[in-house]
Amino acid sequence: MENFTIGQAGILAVLGYAVVFFGLILLMLLIIAIGKAFVLSEQKKSGKAVAPAAPAAPVAAATAPGTAGSIKLNGVEPKTAAMAMAIVADTLGKPINELRFISIKEVTE
Repeated sequence: MENFTIGQAGILAVLGYAVVFFGLILLMLLIIAIGKAFVLSEQKKSGKAVAPAAPAAPVAAATAPGTAGSIKLNGVEPKTAAMAMAIVADTLGKPINELRFISIKEVTE
């Protein structure tokens, strides 16, 4: 068993990482090339260009009109209160502006 200095061990580790990442990059390029070959073979079979599917347009969620009013935060940061309100709205399956939060207080044991 050889004893390496810290510098030699560092160089060996960096070279090992470089070999692994180089292999991963080659594998990625191989997969991309095979994918393109399949697309070209499909184009030749069908006789027309296969266009990639266009991304679907985002669907605007219907929101309820109005506001939920003001809320009193008792020792709770606004970010934490917003998270709690979002969790409650998601659990109930309702838009957050249909819910009325009057006060939020942290409960400790």
